[in-house]
Amino acid sequence: MIQQQYPSQLLEKAVAEFSKLPGIGRKTALRLVLWMLRQDDADIEQFAEAIHRLKHEVKYCHICHNVSDADTCPICADPRRDAATICVVENIQDVMAIENTQQFHGLYHVLGGIISPMDGIGPSDLEIDSLVQRVSEGNIQEVILALSPTMEGDTTNFYIYRKLSAYDVKISVIARGISVGNELEYTDEVTLGRSITNRTLFEEK
Repeated sequence: MIQQQYPSQLLEKAVAEFSKLPGIGRKTALRLVLWMLRQDDADIEQFAEAIHRLKHEVKYCHICHNVSDADTCPICADPRRDAATICVVENIQDVMAIENTQQFHGLYHVLGGIISPMDGIGPSDLEIDSLVQRVSEGNIQEVILALSPTMEGDTTNFYIYRKLSAYDVKISVIARGISVGNELEYTDEVTLGRSITNRTLFEEK
């Protein structure tokens, strides 16, 4: 394979950094960098400031672990939400996907991943203990397990179910309108909304 030749080391460095982004190859990175070179200085400075502030100022909600501009995210701080119902999701993208369905009005709990021994991710790497703590306080009536219907997602569901089985709380799982193996964040809003609405009790196999 012929090595791409760049007329500028600065250009090459910028392409190398952009190509580190998920789903961005070197050709796409080059197009992005050349596009940025054509933009006004003010636009580039605004872009750089947004990235810098994102890294240094974004917070994680101390209750649900969603991203936020404050210590408590807008969802957890909203008195109109059903505080007795928690929807457990893998990541922040899943919160956004479910919110777009407008079918769920409770609170969330972001695990930050799912149990995956192949990737070296165990229960202690996830926000499971904080979920148990929220349930143990006695104000939660239902926990909805809304993880992707993969083997890793099912393993995480089962682990959480066992951890919460000692508490008087209803544990349900989203309906399997979502194809097995699909990631939750890529499911269309109608299917995802129906899966939340038509959730069923979690049954230990």
